[in-house]
Order: sequence, then structure tokens, then C-alpha cells
Amino acid sequence: MARRALLAGAAALAATAARAQYYPRGIEERQVRFAGTGDVTLEGTLALPLLSEIQRVPGVVLVAGSGPTDRDGNNPLIPVRVDLLKEIAQALGHAGIASLRYDKRGIGGSAIQQRHSLDRQESYFTWGGLVGDVQEAHAELVRHDEIKPYATALLGHSEGGLLAIAASAAMGKRRPYGLVLASTPGRPLGDIVREQIARNMPALSAQAERIMAAIRATGRVPSDGPPAFRAIFPAYAGGFLQSAFAFDPATTLAPTDIPCLLLQGGADIQVVPLHDVQPLLDVLARRDAPGEALIAPMVSHNLKPVTGPDDPGFAGPLAPAIELKLVSWLGHLLGARSSP
Repeated sequence: MARRALLAGAAALAATAARAQYYPRGIEERQVRFAGTGDVTLEGTLALPLLSEIQRVPGVVLVAGSGPTDRDGNNPLIPVRVDLLKEIAQALGHAGIASLRYDKRGIGGSAIQQRHSLDRQESYFTWGGLVGDVQEAHAELVRHDEIKPYATALLGHSEGGLLAIAASAAMGKRRPYGLVLASTPGRPLGDIVREQIARNMPALSAQAERIMAAIRATGRVPSDGPPAFRAIFPAYAGGFLQSAFAFDPATTLAPTDIPCLLLQGGADIQVVPLHDVQPLLDVLARRDAPGEALIAPMVSHNLKPVTGPDDPGFAGPLAPAIELKLVSWLGHLLGARSSP
């Protein structure tokens, strides 16, 4: 019996080695450039599981959050490396799912020349342009022969989730098959910003109301705002903010039939559970389309584990519960094959 067990073990090892030859593991990254909406060129990273060398694989477009957040999920206003989207790309790649993450217009490799006037920058940073760029990123993803064009999804983080909702609703029959909303509010962005300022800078709430009212009315950012608002209301972003403030994510998602996964950190202090997320949960419950949600305790806005109330949850690995749910849900939805 011992000898038979040894022989069986040897046969299993041989079979595993043989399968490894046909199902290569690991990830290859390619740098890509593609046309966005209008006169814009975007740069990104296509992460392909090595499995794609022998068979087509599903693919996901990763859409970064607000501000100068790059394709990897890093923001110069945050003093540590976050790498959220890079970590998501790696988790998906090891599960047999490709991804395209890209620098949004004006950021990183997709930067606008600083010499352009404010008017030129305002026409460049528009809501419609950014939503259109998500659609063009999806078109770039399926252009690659390694990708199954019928097994794709959009994943947006924070404000990127709003862009993903808007893009998927606008794409009609060309839309991806799935949608993942990570730390994404279900209420209009204007309401979220107002309450964030009230929580963190209560003395400036009246100023914020005045500035936001001007943006809604004119599409321009007043020049006399306090310095603390420069990152929240950039001078060039008036048109974008005017549209973003008016966009209702829950109302837009409600009539769609796209399968949707909602991922949320229970310790998120930017998009507050359940207050900011409840409208999306309500929509998922009402729709006929498949929908699931995970609110993971002790997890931050950037989907990282936190150790306590003073831990912002910027650095470190993706929270295990978030990674497991994301990979399993997308793998089932898109038919990913991560192992023989």
C-alpha cells in the first residue's frame, strides 16, 4: 500500500508538471497607448495572465478614482504608495483574468501640456470626455487578440465607479458583461463632497456651499475660494464638476441589466457605509439582473485592512475578503480559468 501511495504521488506530481506546461502561470504586462475621446491620447498597462498565450481570457478595465490618481492607484497628495489598482490587476491576473488600467486624461502618461490656457484645460477635463475615455479603454481592451470580447467588465474605484456606471449605461449593446463598483457612492457627488467638507472642515461649510452653487450655475470654479479647496475644486474642473454634481448613480444604474458587484470597506470615511452606499444596495435588490454586495469590516476606502480608527488604510495589500470576493465573482461571471 505504501508503494502504491508513493507511485500515486509520483504520478500526481508528473501530471501537475505536465499541466503546468500547458497552463503557464504568471502575468505579462504591456504598455499601451490608445485614443481617448476627442483629441486625447491615453497611456495604460495591459496585464495578461500567461494563460492567454494558449487561450483567450476574460478582461476588465480598471478606472481610477478622483484627483491626480494614476493607473496604479497612487496619488501625489497621499504620502505613501497605495497601489490599489496595481494590486487588483495582479490578483485578477493570477486568477486568469486580464486587465487594462490607464492614466486618466491629464494624469501620468496621459498628461496635458501645462502651457495650455485655463480655457483649454476646462475643455479637456469634462465629464463627457472622461466617460468617453472609459468606453475607449474598453474598446482598446477587446482589440487585443488575447481577450474574449464577450467576457469583459468595468471596475471603477470611488469616482471611477461613477464613470463606469455612466459609461456602461451609454454603451448599449457594446457594453461589458459585468460591472464592479468599489467604494463607489450611490448618491450624487455634490452631496458626498458637501458632507465630507462638513465632517472634516466644518468652518468652511458655508464657503463650500457658495462655491458649489456657483459651479452648478455657471460651470466655473470661483477664483476666491480658500486655499484648502484647491484640490477639491480645481480651477480647470468647473465643467466636469457641474456635470458630476448632477449625476445620480443609483438612478442611472437602476434601468440597466448589467450584472453588478458592490465592494465596500466598513471603515471607509470618504464614502460612508451605509449612508452613502444604501441607494446602490436598494437598486441591486430591486433589479432583475444579478447583483451582489460585500461590506467588509475593518477595511478602508482604498480596500486595505485597517488596524484602528487612526489608520487611514492607504498602504499594504488588498484586504483578503475583498480580493476573494472580487476574484470569485468575476471568475464565475466571466468564465475565467485560473487552473487546469
